[in-house]
Amino acid sequence: MDEYKKIIKSKNLRYGILFGVRFIPDSVMLKLQYRVKFKRKLNLKFPKRFTEKIQWYKLYYKNSIMPKCSDKYLVREYIKSKGLGYILNDLYCVYDSPSEIKLDELPDKFVMKLSNGSGTNLLCRDKNKLNEQQVIKQFKSFYFKVKANLGREWPYMKVKPKIVVERLLEDEEHINNAINDYKIFCYNGQPEYIICISDRYSEQCNHLVYDTEWNKIMVASEKARIDENLPKPENLKEMLCIASKLSEDFPFARIDLYSLDNKVYFGEITFYPWSGYMEFEPDEFDFVLGEKFNLRRK
Repeated sequence: MDEYKKIIKSKNLRYGILFGVRFIPDSVMLKLQYRVKFKRKLNLKFPKRFTEKIQWYKLYYKNSIMPKCSDKYLVREYIKSKGLGYILNDLYCVYDSPSEIKLDELPDKFVMKLSNGSGTNLLCRDKNKLNEQQVIKQFKSFYFKVKANLGREWPYMKVKPKIVVERLLEDEEHINNAINDYKIFCYNGQPEYIICISDRYSEQCNHLVYDTEWNKIMVASEKARIDENLPKPENLKEMLCIASKLSEDFPFARIDLYSLDNKVYFGEITFYPWSGYMEFEPDEFDFVLGEKFNLRRK
């Protein structure tokens, strides 16, 4: 959360503080975080906003397969069970702990991920520029970040963390060879909106919102430049069908997919996008997303 970063600049110190106060009940902590982020009260009794319902979702919806689906390694089993194994990225290696990392065993390019973390990825485009001990140190920090349970997201705490190494997907037509990230918001298996992140890891990075017909929604998030536009992916219907299958077991899930050379690749399943602390302009879109999130059915 940006407010924490302004007050406490050291991320390890922030993790340490949050780890130290993990005894605080989740409902109390989420109300505090929501107040800090949005300067308003979190309504858990009659939530209407999407950001409110995500906090409710963390607290009160417990589906036994959510931990598996939240884990970047175990989710591969879930993908295969849906008959979608062909969308899985190439898996190079899996480590049980940071101390097992051996860069000389890996290809020149790869992406390394903590299996149960968020914001815990390392993109490597040139292995020769990496220092093995620094990579190990970085992933030890990632382990501590997850233990701190920043957003009180319980599924991440129910699995044993691993380090997953996969093929680095690249698109030479984009800045930094970054591929477009299609984040599909689904409710009970029904895709409704897509946030497409383009030119990631550059100053030109943009977040644009589309409906399932690829009509741009005039909503800004993450300082989006909504005057821009992105071409409709040729395999959009296939991606929506995949997202529907992967989200059908949950009241809400965000399915992240990539498209490279007209082939769909799986990214991840997220139940709490940006931990439920995203801001939209206009603010009304928070209610639009929330209206489709039917908690009463559960």
